[in-house]
Amino acid sequence: MKVHKKMYVTLSIGAAALVFAGISQWKANATNRVTTPAAAPGARPIVAAGRVEPESEEIRIGSELDGKLKTVAVAEGDSVRRGQVLAVLDNGDYAARVSLTKAALRESEASLERLRNGARVEEKSEHEALLREALARLATAKAERDRRVILLDRGAISRSEFDLADRDYQTAAARADAARERLAAVRTQTRPEDLARAEAEVDAARARLAEAQALLDKTFIRAPLNGRILRRYRKAGESVSGNGDTPVVSMGDVRTLRVRADVDEADVSRLSLGQRGYVMAEAYVGSKFWGKVVQIGQALGRKNVRTDEPAERVDTKILETLIELDPGQALPVGLRVDVYLEPRG
Repeated sequence: MKVHKKMYVTLSIGAAALVFAGISQWKANATNRVTTPAAAPGARPIVAAGRVEPESEEIRIGSELDGKLKTVAVAEGDSVRRGQVLAVLDNGDYAARVSLTKAALRESEASLERLRNGARVEEKSEHEALLREALARLATAKAERDRRVILLDRGAISRSEFDLADRDYQTAAARADAARERLAAVRTQTRPEDLARAEAEVDAARARLAEAQALLDKTFIRAPLNGRILRRYRKAGESVSGNGDTPVVSMGDVRTLRVRADVDEADVSRLSLGQRGYVMAEAYVGSKFWGKVVQIGQALGRKNVRTDEPAERVDTKILETLIELDPGQALPVGLRVDVYLEPRG
């Protein structure tokens, strides 16, 4: 019995020690929870998915007209200048239309010039000679008619013979009047209404030429800005549409690169213009490409950049944010990257 009492006392003391140790540990943990603050949300970087693009964004360039490509003069990677010809459509019919309208314009301008200058001296002399000839024939016809009047009164000729001479006289008189009017027309100045009509014809001819030239110019597909050819979609011989659904090439200004990032709506309050950060890509292990925020979207939307994660939520609301990379950093356009924006101080 004494042995059992001793064991019971020993066990009681041990249990009490364990309980005391547990209470001490709980107090220590509680103290740690109170005295050790959690990390502030703003201390962590903003992480987002993004894609590399040129400063100008990627511009797809097509034709304004339906047709077939005669030549495509550039290849992927070529540097081009604004206004440089990138491709040409078959344009023989457009060039012919320009030639025809040019000829019509020259003809209209010549007619206007004649009206403005009036008749030449030679032309006036010619019409004066024609009038003299017509008057001479009129005099001869009148003399013959007068002679036949006398013969008719004497009964020496028939009425039909007299009528023939009278008809010749009337014809000669009409021709003389016409020659007189033509001479008067070349001697007088151009009438204002005739001059206005000729000027209108010249204006119309110039408008038709401008229209034909504009259509011809549209067969030359030109670069809208300085940049680099990023992709070529069509080659010579292929057909294109003026609806814009068949781009020939795409290009962009790659002197400055940007990253279009999808910032989660939970982080938008921590964004600010000028905020520094970097991007990383699987293809460039360990490399950081630094830049700063230059534009923050004004409305939330759906994700633009998708990852390969099968469990990724596609309905997450994001705010588009542009990060401009520091000069001298080269990355392929379209590359998917991870964006890390430093927390604001």
